[in-house]
Amino acid sequence: MSGTTPATREAVQHTGTRQRGAVVAALMLAMALPALDSTVVSTAVPQIVGDLGGFSVFSWLFSGYLLAVTVSLPVYGKLSDTLGRKPVLVAGAAVFLLGSLLCALAWNMGALIAFRIVQGLGGGALQGTVQTLAADLYPLAERPKIQSRLSTVWAVSAVAGPGLGGVLAAYADWRWIFLVNLPIGAVALWLIVRHLHEPRRPARARVRVDWAGALTVFACGGVLLTALVQGGVAWPWLSAPSIALFAAGLALAALVVVVERRAADPIIPGWVWRRRTIAAVNLALGALGLLMVAPSVFLPTYAQSVLGLAPVTAGFVLSVWTLSWPVSAALSQHVYRRIGFRDTAMLGIGAAALILLAFPFLPYPGAAWQPTLLMLLLGAALGLFQLPLIVGVQSTVGWAERGTTTASVLFCRQTGQTIGASVFGAVANGVLAARLGGAGDLDSVTRGLDGGTAPEATRHAVADAVHAVYLGASCAAALAFLVLLFVAPRRFPVLREPAD
Repeated sequence: MSGTTPATREAVQHTGTRQRGAVVAALMLAMALPALDSTVVSTAVPQIVGDLGGFSVFSWLFSGYLLAVTVSLPVYGKLSDTLGRKPVLVAGAAVFLLGSLLCALAWNMGALIAFRIVQGLGGGALQGTVQTLAADLYPLAERPKIQSRLSTVWAVSAVAGPGLGGVLAAYADWRWIFLVNLPIGAVALWLIVRHLHEPRRPARARVRVDWAGALTVFACGGVLLTALVQGGVAWPWLSAPSIALFAAGLALAALVVVVERRAADPIIPGWVWRRRTIAAVNLALGALGLLMVAPSVFLPTYAQSVLGLAPVTAGFVLSVWTLSWPVSAALSQHVYRRIGFRDTAMLGIGAAALILLAFPFLPYPGAAWQPTLLMLLLGAALGLFQLPLIVGVQSTVGWAERGTTTASVLFCRQTGQTIGASVFGAVANGVLAARLGGAGDLDSVTRGLDGGTAPEATRHAVADAVHAVYLGASCAAALAFLVLLFVAPRRFPVLREPAD
């Protein structure tokens, strides 16, 4: 079951004992590239639109990147199991840097969107392969160390990214937000090439790549995620474009099943869903992606429109969860060593459900410290939930299955976020329309609010809309709890690690 060999284990241990520090530094730098990306770009949107135009389609700067990352994750996961982690990571970093350079050279919004998709294709390789290598390099007892470091990269990026993007856009040029990736990525590439050593793969493994499966998975994911991202935004849900995309996506999903059943070594193997542990973690982290939309997308709107905070202060209210999340994740090992991976994750997601449920009961309009405190607690709860599941599920498979397993987990979380943005956006707009008599959606209404000086009825409507979203997020957390309770085994079938 482990799919590993003594030679593979020896090579991984050799890297870990002699040059692991340099590789870990490379992984953190590589992870910083996609971690900084969205937060840096978002603050420069006004300058980009002012220079290139294309205001009506600028949202695809983010949607296109997200789609490319999400649909490429399963492909890279399987390739890393087949070809090795190093070539996939090097190729992914090179593609990301190429996309960054092309973005800096973009001449109009259409070109910039296309080059952002190229970036996303590299970002998918970086996210999945870095997480897989983190498990390769560290034994189970030490794995929380590297995972907490990677969580810290995301936390620092969430806090520093908007400021860096704003400074570059204001005092240099928006193109520098992409050019700054080049030196970071170059150092990461140099460290990876010089210090990461893997065993030579058997010659036959290099040619058993399911390219037909990769293409169909990419096409299916791209069509379905486009339907979810653009539905209710670019066109109504029941319009012809929406129905056509969903129909095409379902047809492609059926084609994926046919192609993967016939493939000798499929991109998405059936065991990913047949094994209870992996299936349960996939579903639970899909629910995590769903519930994360509530604070990350809607809390800044609430803070500015209802509490009347300035954008910078509103960003701080959101960012505090990135402070407690990595700390809680690092400390979670002391809990799951006592009560197990599943029960620790259930403790975290149960607490998260209660915290999310408390949000609609905040007084109106309330004070800024109240949602800030809830976000601090939510980050701590989710750190206790996510890391034990990732560490636990990676420990149930061997080297030759770890890339596919990690990619499936990340794919489900990314897909959950995409679904959550669509579903909760529809919920918020529905509540807002009911409160205001069908006038506009959340985006158009909040653009007209100025520091909380709008009519009380409008502010109340926005508060009710965000409260409804948080209620839905608490339901997603409860769903994750039930999945772990009834689907996941109480004790994960952790593989015994070889003695040093």
